[in-house]
Amino acid sequence: MSKRQERQRFLRHYKEVTGEQEIDMHKVAAFAKSHGWKMPTPPSDVDMLAKLFADDAQAERKYDKQTGKPYRVYQAIPVRSGQLNLFVYVDTDEATRSQMMKSTNHRREQIVTDAYSLTLDLDHWHSINPSEEQIELPLDLTFDVELRKAADDESSDETG
Repeated sequence: MSKRQERQRFLRHYKEVTGEQEIDMHKVAAFAKSHGWKMPTPPSDVDMLAKLFADDAQAERKYDKQTGKPYRVYQAIPVRSGQLNLFVYVDTDEATRSQMMKSTNHRREQIVTDAYSLTLDLDHWHSINPSEEQIELPLDLTFDVELRKAADDESSDETG
């Protein structure tokens, strides 16, 4: 059994023991620790700081001079290093077309994976709740994106 499967099994055990339906993973971890679960080794200080830098790089925004809209300062580009999948970061203002293609294709794949998974979750829920009204999930997000862009325009008009 893989470590992931062990944790999934323990999660079911926790749910059975506590009767909780809304599960706080910090409570699960504390419960596991109190039952002798082998705790993971914390990452090194360099790994921890690198993660903080990565998080901060992904959060940093600048504003386009022409549109006034925010954009990510750094683009994450997936790279393979032996068995590991890592990311390197490139400033959007300095990125080549190839680098932007890699970054945006990776982010698009994340969206597709999320949409696929969400669709499977809904398909299952619909199959076990046939008397409930079906939950509609439009996956063409073009209109939603345009609404957000328009809302950005309206909020900047009010503050500017």
